[in-house]
Formats: sequence, structure tokens, C-alpha cells
Amino acid sequence: MYLKITRLALTFLSGLILPAAAMAQSSKKDITINASGIQMVLNYDHQASITSLTVGGQTVISGAGGVFTSVTMDGTVYSSQHLNTSPVLLKTKNTIKLNGIQYGPVTENWTFTISSQNIKWRIERSNTKALKVDEAAFPAFNFDNINTWEGAYQGYGGLAWFYLFNEKLCTYGIHTRSSDFWNSKNNTGLNITVDAPGKNVCMKYSRTNGDKLAYTIGVSDKEMQYKMDTGTNRRRFIRQRTDVWAPYIIPAGKSYQTIKLSYFNFNQKYGRGKLKGIDSTAVSAVLNTIARIGVIDSLHFGGNSWHTPYGPICLHEQYIGQLGLGINDPKYLKGYQSCLDFYRDHAIKPDGRVYPRWAYTNEDAMPGKFNQYGFYEAQWGILMDSNPDLVTNVAELYDMSGDKTWVKTHQLSCEKALDWILKRDSNHNGLVEMMTNDQSEKKSSDWIDIIWASYENAFVNAKLYHALVKWAAIERLLNNNTKAGYYEDFAARLKTSFNKSTKDGGFWDEEKGCYVHWIAKDKTVHGTNMVTPVNFMAIAYGICDDGARRKTILDNIETQMQQEKLFFWPIAMTTYAPGEGNGWQFPFPNYENGDLFLSWGSIGVKAYAAYSPALALKYVKNVLNQYSKDGLAFQRYGRLKQDGLGDDILSGNSLAIVGLYQAIYGINPEYNRLYLDPHITPELEGTSLNYRFRNERLVVNLEHDKYAVSNSRFKMVAQTDFGFFATKTRLSYFNGNNANAALQITSAKPLTIEIKNWDASKMEWLQTSAPSSSPVTYTVHQLKPNSAYTYSVDGNFVKSIQSNTSGDLVISRKSSAGTKLITISSKK
Repeated sequence: MYLKITRLALTFLSGLILPAAAMAQSSKKDITINASGIQMVLNYDHQASITSLTVGGQTVISGAGGVFTSVTMDGTVYSSQHLNTSPVLLKTKNTIKLNGIQYGPVTENWTFTISSQNIKWRIERSNTKALKVDEAAFPAFNFDNINTWEGAYQGYGGLAWFYLFNEKLCTYGIHTRSSDFWNSKNNTGLNITVDAPGKNVCMKYSRTNGDKLAYTIGVSDKEMQYKMDTGTNRRRFIRQRTDVWAPYIIPAGKSYQTIKLSYFNFNQKYGRGKLKGIDSTAVSAVLNTIARIGVIDSLHFGGNSWHTPYGPICLHEQYIGQLGLGINDPKYLKGYQSCLDFYRDHAIKPDGRVYPRWAYTNEDAMPGKFNQYGFYEAQWGILMDSNPDLVTNVAELYDMSGDKTWVKTHQLSCEKALDWILKRDSNHNGLVEMMTNDQSEKKSSDWIDIIWASYENAFVNAKLYHALVKWAAIERLLNNNTKAGYYEDFAARLKTSFNKSTKDGGFWDEEKGCYVHWIAKDKTVHGTNMVTPVNFMAIAYGICDDGARRKTILDNIETQMQQEKLFFWPIAMTTYAPGEGNGWQFPFPNYENGDLFLSWGSIGVKAYAAYSPALALKYVKNVLNQYSKDGLAFQRYGRLKQDGLGDDILSGNSLAIVGLYQAIYGINPEYNRLYLDPHITPELEGTSLNYRFRNERLVVNLEHDKYAVSNSRFKMVAQTDFGFFATKTRLSYFNGNNANAALQITSAKPLTIEIKNWDASKMEWLQTSAPSSSPVTYTVHQLKPNSAYTYSVDGNFVKSIQSNTSGDLVISRKSSAGTKLITISSKK
């Protein structure tokens, strides 16, 4: 029977957890520890182990094989579960200490510090001589079932998804210091974070022979290496074994680490708000799982799952950064920063060529065309889109993070990558040329890697245009106007040539009503079969600004979609011609000659959103409906049966849902603001989204012609697209997609601003606030310099005021309670 220590007891009252902790002890030498949402039983009877763990009222570990430390040397396991003598227990007000835990050559002292927020478990370890260990657990957690948790989010934004541990002894090892275990069905979450100063931390997840989930933390002086990494095999996920890590040395001496365990409510931490008119549970599930599945390890982000035996990363995918928009986790953004640093340092050749791929093995590489880090040229051809795509991903991530210091570290490498491919324009028409002249060479040049696109390739040039536009803007922010002008000029020439008819050397096929895939050196036209990524990119990236062309493309695609009753856009609407692709792509439809690849969902949704939001939403819903049927657990879908094909799960399968966020909800993070540009349908009205921006949770409300963004202090409302940014005391309004603030309001108190009108002659807004003794200061920008304006409140003239030489004016007034109409008008 446990003796309760009431002064440290956790008190539960009307569902509230009060800030206290509890410990209880029995004659069997175990003690119960309570902290907010967590209860554990620590046994110290000739052992040191946690034999029970309850999180959020759910028992996740029960039994003797719970949580312990161990080392394995020469096949012998030494463990804190089996000790010759019992450790010594010491208790204070909020700490429990176990001293003298000795197993094999290791001696440990454990200290548990209990607070209302978490339990901190400090492990002090010593060994008198260096130890060569096969494996070590510092510590190991044995959760009761592989399904106890749905998955674990990693400290760098990746995911260990236990749905994919589809056989016993599956094991996944990664480098991280933090795991968020979660179960959306019971809304329970457990964060485990390791603090080990000066050490490297890794984690391993295994499905045991008894269908438990074994989770093991490793701490070492040097970064842990993979046992199967022989230079040509870099597998993080293995089957039918658990020894993912190579043996290593634990030096003689003392070390320590602290493991923090804390409970979280899954919906509060990862919930996405109130999504009207759509399956919000499916939206959340797709973005929380599938979108992350291409994050293989802390420095390897891509689109292909870590689960596949091949495990490739395609650096020629421009949407890996964009996935972060939908995932909306600061850890993903920070992790991808580190990944792009790694790519910058190891995936770019000295001449600027960007390797297009990385994989567990070299089997997909051109002979000899790979480096020691696993990056390589693909056997299918020189895939040119890796150069612009690396730049695009850096630029997209900069928009989401706003980290100017970081993006500057990529300036030279991105310039090098762009300059390498821009030199491929030998005829100076603004279109870069591939390494092959025509399809007879049977080599590819882009993501559609077994279609023999050659010479002037619209797919690659569309991606290049997008990269040039985005990077030129960054060059201006980095004060390199010369480079910015060069890239802008090249982009303009590219756009002009791209839009020319095929008769004039461009990509627009007037007869077919689409942009073609490529033009060979002999001027023959190829890929006239409405290749959807090419045409969607032309629209979504702003290359095609001809309304009639957009209508022709989008209407023709939709007509055929209805005729075939396809749930998603195929990679090409009709067949490539014989000889334009690998022979096994024929007869149509087959694989890259006509199958359905969901990875092009975001540009498809964006292409349709401004033209017909209802059509864009239809395909988002179709993808969510497919998720409810099969979990989108495939590489692609067949054209004839619309059945899942391929043994991989692509993170790109989530991109239609990313498109929902970006193009329909209109959420577009920019380097200095959140730009909101919705294209919603009536059924989506009333949507209220939780969205993290600059590590702050915002709420985005969407009604018909009335959009709002708010944080805990300020709220901005407008009838059209606008930009929002706020600090502790300042709210900034950006008119439309202008990158410069039009209005900045400084206030010590919370307030709501609703823009009623904003043009050159009149700026008007409603302000709602509580009374305050501190004044509210308005700074209006982008006015006519040295010009006269009137300032009115609720239609009553207050005073005349003049803008300065920069076109700014400043007004300060006391904040009275209620709603006031503020008007700034130019004098006639």
C-alpha cells in the first residue's frame, strides 16, 4: 500500500491540474511520481527501472520491461534492470535520487526533479575505462504496443510513423534530441527531450517480436554511425533487425544528461482550428504525417519516404520547402535550414552543378557520378531542374523563416547554381538548353525522368523562371542590385520566349492549346500532349498572364477530367509520341506517360484557385476522399483503375492539401509579413485556422469578402488581400501584396483594425480598443511627399497634416473605448 506525500500531491479539481507533484512509496521498494499529466512508478529493488508510465490518463508502459539503461558489449547485455544490490533512495521536497546503480562496468546516479510542467530525469554516468559497446540505451522505453502511439515527431520536423512499421523488428534510427509521441484518437502526447551538453544524441524506434514499441536514446561523444553504412549503403530504416547503429567507444570518465518528460494535449499543440466545409480530420492527418514522410534524417529532406528500400531524395523537387507551409511546424523549418546548409556544402559541385539525388544506395547513379556523401547524377540523364529547385527551396524557406542572416550564407551558392544553368542559353533567347539535343539520345533532363525531354525544355525553364523571380528579390534585399537586375532581365527574356508560339521558337502550341514539353535542337516540337506540370507551372508561376490561354488550358483539362472521371490530374492528358520516352511507358497510359502523380497538387490547385476556386477545392476534396480509402500510401495512381501503384509513399501526396492552405485559404508567409490572399468558396466560410508564424500562433478567419488575422494582442481585418505583421507593441498593415507596410500602429494595449478603404486619395479604418492612458501612434506610408492631408475621426475633422519628404505622416491620439472611424484624406 502506497504512502502518499500529501504536501506534494497533485490535486485534480473540476478537470484542472493544479501546480503540484506527488510521490508515493511501498514496501516493495518502488515509488510513484506524479507531475502534470504524467505518472510513473520507479522500482529500485535490485534494479533501477520505471515499471509503469501513464500519460494524460493513458497507460503507455506497464510491466517490468519498462524504462531502463543498458550497455551491450561482446554480445553480453548489462542493464539497470538487474543489479546485485539495491540503489540508495534519497528524497527531498521535489526530487528523488537513486544512487549507486551499478551494472557491469557502468555506475549511474539518477535524479528526478518534479514540477507542475514536467519531470526532469538526470543521469550521471561513470566508467573507469573506455568501453567498446555494440549498443547502448541511455535509456530505453518499451511502450506496451506498437499502436500505443501513432508516431513521433522529431526535433528537426521529421516523423517516425509507426503505421509504416508493418512487420516485426522494423527499426528506424535518426539523429535528434527530441521526440513528440502522439495519439490523435485519445488526444494524448508525450514530449521527451534530451539535454546532453557537448554530446551527440540519437534515437531508435523498433517494433519488437512481441509487437511492442522499443524506443532507445543514444548519447555519444561523436555522431553515431549507421551499422549498414559501408559508403554505398546509407540505410536509416532496416527490417528484421534492430542493430541500426554501428559499435562505438564510450571514453573513460564521467558524463551526464537530462531527459525531460512532459505531457501535451495533441489538439492544443498540433490542432489546426475550425475548418468549415471540408474533412478537417483528414486535412490534419495528411499534413501531420504524409507531408513529413520524406524527411529521412536531420540533414536529409526530400519527397520519398524513409520507409522504401531505396530511400531516394530528389533535390530536383522545388516543393520541399513549400511543404513547410502546410506542415506549419517551426521545427521543420529549422531542420530544413540545417539540411539546406548540408546540401550547400556537399551537394554542389565546384562549377555550380547541383547533384539531383541522394539515396540509401548508389544503384540509381551514373557509374562513378556520385560523391562520398551519397549525392549523385541519376542514371536516366542529367536532370537539370536540380539547379533552380535548390534555389527555389532556399528562397521559399527564407520567406517562411524571415532569417536574413541565414539566407545570406546561401547567397554565393545560389548564385553559383543559377549561373551554371544560365550559361546553358547558347543562342541567347532566354531559354536554357539541356545536355541532350533530341530524344534519340534516350536521356532525360527533368523530374519526369524516363521521358526523353531534351534541348529547350519547358519543364526546366518554367522552374528556372520561378527561381529567378524569387532569388532576384532576395538579391535586392541583400543589396546586390546588379545581380538582381541580371536575374530579372533573364527571367523577362525567358518569359517572352516561353510564351512565343512553337512556330516562332516558343512553347505555346496554338493548335493543341497548351504549352509543349520540349523543342529539340532541330526545331521539332515534342510533348504536345498537355503535360500538366508544364502547363500548371506556367500559370501558377506567372509565366502565362494571357487570360484566354489560361482559360483554354484549364477548361480543356477539366473537360477531359470529367470525361474520364479521374479523381486527380494525370501527369499528361494524352500520350507522348513513340520514341519520346522509355519503351515500357507505352502503350498509354503507363507510369510517366499518363498516370496520376499527386506531387503536382499544389501547382494544380494554385492554377485553378484564382480561375475557379470551386474546381480547385473539388480536387482537394478528392484527395482527402482518397486518403480516407487508402491513406495515400502509394507512389502514384493508375490511370485506368485509379488504383494505388508503387511501393513508396511520397510526401508530395500531400501537396494538394498544401495548395488548399496556400491558394484557397490564401496563407502565404513572406519574409516580412504573412500575406493573406484567399480564394474561398461559400462552403468554406467561417473557417478559423490556427497558424504558426514566426513562432507565434495566429488565428486566420475567413468569411466572404472579410478576412482577418490576429494574435493575442492585435487583429487586422480587410475585405481584400493584405499583409499582417505584429510585434509586442506594433501592428503593420500591408496593402495587397505590397512588400512595404502601408500603415503601422504603435499601441501599448490590444486593438482591432478593420480596413475600410485604401487608395491614393483616402485611407480609412475602424479601430476598436479598450481605453488607455497611453497614446496610439499611426504612421502612414507611401503617400505623396510633402503633400497636405486631412485627419478625421468618425467623420469629424480633427486637423490638417502634411506628409514628409519620404511620403510618411505620423499621428498620435489617445485611445478611447469602443470603435472609431479614422480617415486620412488628401486635400483637393
